[in-house]
Amino acid sequence: MNSMATAEVKLSPSNLKQLASDVLAKALKAGATDAEAVVYEGDEFSALVRLGQVETLKESGSRAVGLRVFIGQRTASTSSSDFSTESIQRLVDGAITLAKITSEDPFAGLPEAEEFGQIPGDLKLYFEDVNEQPPAERIEIARRCEAAAMAYDTRIQNSGGGDFDTATSHKILVNSRGFVGEYRRSYCGFSAAPIAVDEKGGMQRNYWFSSSRTTRRLASPEEIGHEAARRTLKRLGARQVKTQKAPVVFSPEIAKGIMGNIFSAAEGDSIYRNASFFSGQLGEMVAGENITVVDDGTMVFDEVGSDGPVRIGGFGTSPFDGEGLPTRRTVIVERGVLKNYVMNTYTARKLGMKSTGNASRGLAGNPGTGAGNFFLEPGTLTPEQIIGDVKNGLYVTEVMGFGVNMVTGDYSQGASGLWIENGELAYPVEEITIAGNLKDMYKNIVAIGNDLVFRGASAAPTLRVEGMMIAGA
Repeated sequence: MNSMATAEVKLSPSNLKQLASDVLAKALKAGATDAEAVVYEGDEFSALVRLGQVETLKESGSRAVGLRVFIGQRTASTSSSDFSTESIQRLVDGAITLAKITSEDPFAGLPEAEEFGQIPGDLKLYFEDVNEQPPAERIEIARRCEAAAMAYDTRIQNSGGGDFDTATSHKILVNSRGFVGEYRRSYCGFSAAPIAVDEKGGMQRNYWFSSSRTTRRLASPEEIGHEAARRTLKRLGARQVKTQKAPVVFSPEIAKGIMGNIFSAAEGDSIYRNASFFSGQLGEMVAGENITVVDDGTMVFDEVGSDGPVRIGGFGTSPFDGEGLPTRRTVIVERGVLKNYVMNTYTARKLGMKSTGNASRGLAGNPGTGAGNFFLEPGTLTPEQIIGDVKNGLYVTEVMGFGVNMVTGDYSQGASGLWIENGELAYPVEEITIAGNLKDMYKNIVAIGNDLVFRGASAAPTLRVEGMMIAGA
């Protein structure tokens, strides 16, 4: 067992806010015409139990400050995890020195003052119980989850382990145009990854997990262990199929990746560089009429459990984006029509448009573009109905490799899953490649499931795409 711990002196929220304000004031005093400071503090815990024994245990705390300065239309950024007076001064001096020698950029600069803002009220992003749960309890959940998977079937003979992770963070953003914002987040989750062996000695592995912002909403370890075991056993005896064109049904876990390419294709950065198959397509049909895709950074879910109702913010929810603009709901594709690009202030200026509140940023560097809660609106069919309509086809449960060209839309990925015969899942398949073009695939989605569940910041229900190429034996 290895163990790692970082002893950090915790600063109070008011001290962190004061630090951000001090950094900002120093930057303006040193000659910045505009500046923005972000302070981050976080804690992480991770335990891996394998075959009942604790294999790794990590506990760490981190904190850092980032500064972005503008001198006219020149910009530079620096960051540091050292909060000493000397280090903060070096951070400021470094940013100012860099800004003076960079080129001018006519699109650089903070958003306009009237654009700043944040969603009022408690978005339910932070739950104290995540930190209060004793480490021994977390390890026991990981152990129970793995044990449940191992005990499910005699063919499960090994394990990649059971794990339990938690993370909490506190972020503060201030800038010279009057914006001051902060929020805290919490996360906890666990999983099991059993390994099964068939009579010929062939091995397969799979996993399943539960995650939430609060320990009150985690599933039972036994339930997750059993589901991980079922998913693993379904893969035993996998074979190839002949190369053919056939319908492909994507499980929700894979469908969210297929639909996630819509966000990448609609990113302002790719659009202005003309590096997306959505370039010049605003207002055009880019998918079937049954497709509506939304990015929403404001979602709060009302969940009911055995201990009553709980309000929980989505994994992609935040009160403001990486530049201090309020997060919002943006419909990217509505009934097949490309309605909006997703942009931060910089990419919006390049396109002569307005930011959609999708700026994302780390501590240093310029803001990028990030999704909130991104999803495909569900349909009315059950997954069983979608599969039941397929005479011969593929149900995909895993894809491998990076086979997507965002410029052309060409799509090709290694895949495994289950073969469908006469509307039934017949046998497992592997070592195949599925190929098509996203431009065609989005227009050929003939069925959408009613099984939309958020297990992370992005989600999609079961999908069926007609006429994809399946390369096998």
